[in-house]
Amino acid sequence: MKRKFLLSLTAIVLGYFMFGPFYGLGGNEEVQNEKPSVLKVMSFNTWHFNINGWIKEANVGDRIIDFIKSENPDILLIQEHSRIRHRQLKQYPYRSETPYTSSKTTQAIFSKYPIIGNGSLDLPNTLNNIIYADILFRKDTIRVYNLHLQSFKIIPSTDNFSDGKKSEKTYKRLVETFSKQVEQAEILRNHLRKSPYANIVCGDFNNTQFSNVYKIVKDDLQDTFLEAGKGFGRTYDLWKIPLRIDYILADPNFEVLSHQNFDERLSDHYPVMATLRLKSHQ
Repeated sequence: MKRKFLLSLTAIVLGYFMFGPFYGLGGNEEVQNEKPSVLKVMSFNTWHFNINGWIKEANVGDRIIDFIKSENPDILLIQEHSRIRHRQLKQYPYRSETPYTSSKTTQAIFSKYPIIGNGSLDLPNTLNNIIYADILFRKDTIRVYNLHLQSFKIIPSTDNFSDGKKSEKTYKRLVETFSKQVEQAEILRNHLRKSPYANIVCGDFNNTQFSNVYKIVKDDLQDTFLEAGKGFGRTYDLWKIPLRIDYILADPNFEVLSHQNFDERLSDHYPVMATLRLKSHQ
C-alpha cells in the first residue's frame, strides 16, 4: 500500500512539474506603451506585502509599492492584498477589493480607467476566491478577472515524500486540492462564457500550464507568456524548481504586444505584466 501511494504521488508530482510547452521565445520588442490604445496589465501575489515578515529584509512592503509605481501598469491585480496599501497607490483612481464583510483572502483590482461594475464568484468552502471588474477602456468595456485558486499548502520537505504516513497524507491533500481547483476552474469557465465583454483573466492559479485547471480556464484565451514571453517564465520557486503558476490570459479580441516576467524577490511569487491592444483599436 505504501509503495502504491509513493508511486501515485511521484506520478502526480512529475506531471505537476515536468511536461508541456513551457519555454517562451519572445514577441514584439517595439511596444510604445504611451499610446492610448495600449493597455498594460500586471498581476502580482504580494504575500500581503510581507506584513508578517516572511522575507527577512527591511521595507519589503514599501519596495513593492515602489516597484509597482516604477512599472506603472494601467490595471493592477493583486492577490493576497493588504487593504492599508491602497493609500500608497493614488495613481489609480478606481479600485475594487474583496468586501470587508467577506471571509475570503483579500484581492484587489486597481485601474486608471473607470470601473463601471464588479462582482465576486464566491467560491464555495474555501478562503480562496475570484473577483472581477468591468472597466471602461476608451469606448469599450472589458472584463478583468482576478483569481486566487486553491493552494496545496505543502511545506517543502523530503519527509512529505519519503515518510510513509506523511507521503500518504500529502498524496490525499494533493488529490483533494486538484479536485477543488478543477471545481473552481469550472465555475470561472462558466462565468466567462456568460460575459458580454472581452475578458482578461489574471492571477495565481496555484498550478502549472500542464494541468487540467489551466486548460479549463484558458480554453480559447491567449496565454500572454506563450505569445510574447521569453525563457521559462518562472513565477514561483518550489524546492528550487522554477514554476509558472501565475498567468495573464487574454481574449482573442486582444493583440498581445509583450509579456514580462520580473525577478523582483519581494514575495514568494514573482510579478508578471503584459501589454495588450484591442484589435478594434488598431
